[in-house]
Amino acid sequence: MEYKKILKSPVMTEKSKSLTDTGNKYTFKVVSGATKGQVKKIVEDLYKVKVVGINSVSVKGKTKRSWSGKRKEYQRKDYKKVVVQLSEKDTIKIFDEGKK
Repeated sequence: MEYKKILKSPVMTEKSKSLTDTGNKYTFKVVSGATKGQVKKIVEDLYKVKVVGINSVSVKGKTKRSWSGKRKEYQRKDYKKVVVQLSEKDTIKIFDEGKK
């Protein structure tokens, strides 16, 4: 199983950063058909950490409007987001780049 087909990108928002700081939880965007088991295996293999728990949510894409010339509405794509909780001793380096 190739991780690039499942994991899309890490989510770096203020809320996900606070989860990382307080609860050792990391947030990722994944493909819509990904299961918790697949995500757990990929995160453990890729980052060499121990996953304790996973929460997932399907996020519906927003409707956006464009006012250039004609009024047009379009729909952003739906995606799936997972919050991965690691054991207390483990961290993922890419999320620690903004810390000082």
